[in-house]
Amino acid sequence: MLGARPMLEADLPTVMAIEEQAYPHPWSRGIFEDCLRVKAYECLVYEDGNDLCAYSVMSWGAGEAHLLNLCVRPERQGQGLGRAVLEQVIQLARDKTASNLFLEVRLSNRAARHLYESAGFNEIGRRFDYYPAHNGREDALVFALPLL
Repeated sequence: MLGARPMLEADLPTVMAIEEQAYPHPWSRGIFEDCLRVKAYECLVYEDGNDLCAYSVMSWGAGEAHLLNLCVRPERQGQGLGRAVLEQVIQLARDKTASNLFLEVRLSNRAARHLYESAGFNEIGRRFDYYPAHNGREDALVFALPLL
């Protein structure tokens, strides 16, 4: 059973290790620290027993929520954990009375795009040159999920 709890500063070494394993251009520790300090962010970690295997960062305000980061430990990917985390994030956005949940995803990230589309997200736009990439920049697709 995947349990969620608030991310603590003490979790950051593990979160950073996962972030650096999972992404070629990871968030910095400072970004996570800033998100933990600001009350408009919901930073959660997900544990399977004593194994911190995933985390998410969502912001909310003005009736909208924005999933900023959802990451599963690479060796635990493909086991349904991403879907379980996403379902919990969607419910949290509903609990915050958001009317829509937005996110950006790399154009090249087919697995994540499939996950989001299968959960009911729709592509609503594109942000050109949004993400750093190995050879310059990469576009992001903007997805939205109506929650009402």
